[in-house]
Amino acid sequence: MRRIGPDTLFSRLFALLLGVVIASHLSVILSFAAFTTGMVLPPGATQVLVAPGSPSSTPIVQFLHPEQVVWKALGDLWPVMGMMLLVLVLAAWFGAAMVAAPIRRLSDAAAGLADNLDSPPIAEAGPREARRAARIFNRMQDRISAQLRQRSVFLAAVSHDLRTPLTRLKLRVERVDDPDLKDRLRGDLNEMASLLNAALDVLRGEVDSEPWQLFDVQALADSLAEDAGETGRTVTVCGHALPLMAQPTLLRRCLSNLIENALRYGQSARVILKEEKSALIIDVEDDGPGIPEDKLTAVCEPFVRLESSRNKSSGGVGLGLSIAREAAVRHGGTLTLHNREEGGLVARLFIPRHR
Repeated sequence: MRRIGPDTLFSRLFALLLGVVIASHLSVILSFAAFTTGMVLPPGATQVLVAPGSPSSTPIVQFLHPEQVVWKALGDLWPVMGMMLLVLVLAAWFGAAMVAAPIRRLSDAAAGLADNLDSPPIAEAGPREARRAARIFNRMQDRISAQLRQRSVFLAAVSHDLRTPLTRLKLRVERVDDPDLKDRLRGDLNEMASLLNAALDVLRGEVDSEPWQLFDVQALADSLAEDAGETGRTVTVCGHALPLMAQPTLLRRCLSNLIENALRYGQSARVILKEEKSALIIDVEDDGPGIPEDKLTAVCEPFVRLESSRNKSSGGVGLGLSIAREAAVRHGGTLTLHNREEGGLVARLFIPRHR
């Protein structure tokens, strides 16, 4: 069954109260009509009516049937009933709004918490149930923030403690006389460092609560293309993008990973910016080997690598697309992959403009 209007708590409460008001008025009208229709008037019953503007000493006498008496009485009641109905409808509107306000405030706070863990706590106001729900929500927010701060400290400690032995190992590898063994050890150490950095980037992305601000996506794409050009790689940008409410560091990491992925496996990258009515679409295309259709979803999972087109010498550890997808989700959007008919891969970043 198709609903009329938005399905919200306010609309449901208002519809319920409005139905009660209308039903009560109809019951009064029907009861009055049934009562007056059942009255037995004596033969030749009359009702004296005074015409507007005429002296009260000269009444106009009019003979009415019982049905006419009923309709005239109802006609006299309509203004009063209409005023009562209007007042009760307004009371139902404000009553529904007052009941739904705490739930709306709680849902808005939950949505804000998903974007910013440092958002201010909600006011513990309203009826007892609403105050209790707000108190529990604020307590939950405090505990989550404390746990993430502890994780941040842990990440910093892990980063420091692991990088120190890696640095010592790199220094000791230089003392190895066998050139082949030295190269293999260097490769293993570089791979370990890459895995460590990628894993820390994933965890750091979950911990960081960067503030939202109006960000120039066009300038970001041009900057990344210039950075690639300085290293002899080709990245072209076409299209236009208006400023977007975003977390700049997270969005930069997302787009940078998509471009690096395209350059690694396609030798060149094309960034296409598309403005829609309520969203921004960023396509990153390459001319690489593409991805098998049954693996397009799996490659976005952490540490998933396709050996047929990705090897250790390429430097990938299987976290670039995972980080990009997480960044898209944090912005309320999506990251989808599909193969081009001409060959190559397209990574489409869809970010809604709802902030």
